[in-house]
Amino acid sequence: MSEFRPGRFEILPTVIKNLLIINVLVFLAQNSLERFFENPGFIEDTFALHYWGSSLFKPHQLVTHLFMHGSFGHLFTNMFTLWMFGATLENIWGPKRFLIFYMVCGLGAALCHMGVLTYENVRLAHDAHQFLSNPTLDNFRILDNRFDLDAGNFRAEGIRTAFNAAPDNPNVIAAAKVFINDFARVYPNGATLGASGAVFGLLFAFGYLFPNNLIYLYFLFPLKAKYFIGIIILMELFSGIQNSAGDNVAHFAHLGGVIFSYILLKIWNRKNRSHFY
Repeated sequence: MSEFRPGRFEILPTVIKNLLIINVLVFLAQNSLERFFENPGFIEDTFALHYWGSSLFKPHQLVTHLFMHGSFGHLFTNMFTLWMFGATLENIWGPKRFLIFYMVCGLGAALCHMGVLTYENVRLAHDAHQFLSNPTLDNFRILDNRFDLDAGNFRAEGIRTAFNAAPDNPNVIAAAKVFINDFARVYPNGATLGASGAVFGLLFAFGYLFPNNLIYLYFLFPLKAKYFIGIIILMELFSGIQNSAGDNVAHFAHLGGVIFSYILLKIWNRKNRSHFY
């Protein structure tokens, strides 16, 4: 890994500046160009990341989803974090190495997320088949506990209430089978977008290389970087394992960015870690 050479510190270094511009322009395009397409979800369907088993998946989405965001808050949080922690790293590594690191973390996060999606979709296919073959209340509850049946345009409350009240009613069973069949068909088409995996890679790198730097929470409370980033990673792990209903954050993608960040740092930094304090 390159040694740190003291020089002029750029507040807004080249790669970060360009990443900020690209992400903002893409966000504006997402929110202004949809009206020109016959399919209102065309941009997300085409450029956001989809499960590889979905008919909507295209290989280029592994890259393009890194420059898309679901809301202004999502965009602002990622871009602020990119600048806050990435500026120091780019000043040390230089633009080429920083960009490589950023993209490797983003792609690594996407691959980890694909692994999680594969597990979820295989399990859904199994559980849905089990329910459709034997539509009991217990088998419905297995699906209801493991998956967010109220996700997207789906609303399971009516089916849930009716099934609990009359689990042997043929009309209720038929409606539940239609609901589960539709849910299992649409579930693989869910979209993932955002630079969070790459940004989490940068967060980890900052904490790894500058563990004792102080970060001021809410600009008031000092906390060493290693503790601040360690807490964030543990929170992501807890949230990913908990998998709460309505939580549409790809926590394991974030952790994937951390894993690939660690791997790349170890490869680059076998001998020269002391140069980054």
